[in-house]
Amino acid sequence: MPDHLDAPAPLDEHRKLAALAGEWAGEEMVYPSRWNAGGPALSRVVARIDLNGFYLIQDTLQTRDGKETFATHGVFTYDRDDRTYKLFWHDSLGYYSPAPASGAWVGNKLTLVRGSLRGNARHVYEIVDKDSYTMKIQFSPDAEGWTDVLTGTYRRVN
Repeated sequence: MPDHLDAPAPLDEHRKLAALAGEWAGEEMVYPSRWNAGGPALSRVVARIDLNGFYLIQDTLQTRDGKETFATHGVFTYDRDDRTYKLFWHDSLGYYSPAPASGAWVGNKLTLVRGSLRGNARHVYEIVDKDSYTMKIQFSPDAEGWTDVLTGTYRRVN
C-alpha cells in the first residue's frame, strides 16, 4: 500500500465549517415570492464534516402546515486556489447553479453569493454561539438590491 504522506490535509479554513455541523431545529420565515405565498416554517438540518475533513455536507427538510415543502442539499468547502469558500447548492425546486456560490467569513458571518440566469442568491450564515446560528437566503436580479426569501434561527438538537 503506498504511503500518502504528501496528500493534502484540511486547513483551518476547512475546520471552521464545523461550526455548522450537527443536527439542528430551525424556525423559519418564508417571504412571499414568485415561488410561494410565504409564511412560517420549521426545518430540520443535519450537517456533517466528511471526505477527510474537506467538506461540510448539509441536508435540510422544511415543513409548513405539517407538510414537507422544501428540501436542500448543500456541500460547503474552502477553495485553496482562490481562497474563498464554496457552496454547491441543490434544492427541491429543481434548479441548479452553473457555478457554486462563493464567499468568505467576516467575523462570525459566512456570506456566499451565486448567480444564474434567474438572478442572484446570497446565503448568509451567522454563528450566534456553539448551539445556535441564523441563516438568510436573499435574491437579487442585479446583485445590488437584495430581498429576503427565507430567514431562520437554528438551535442544536444533537
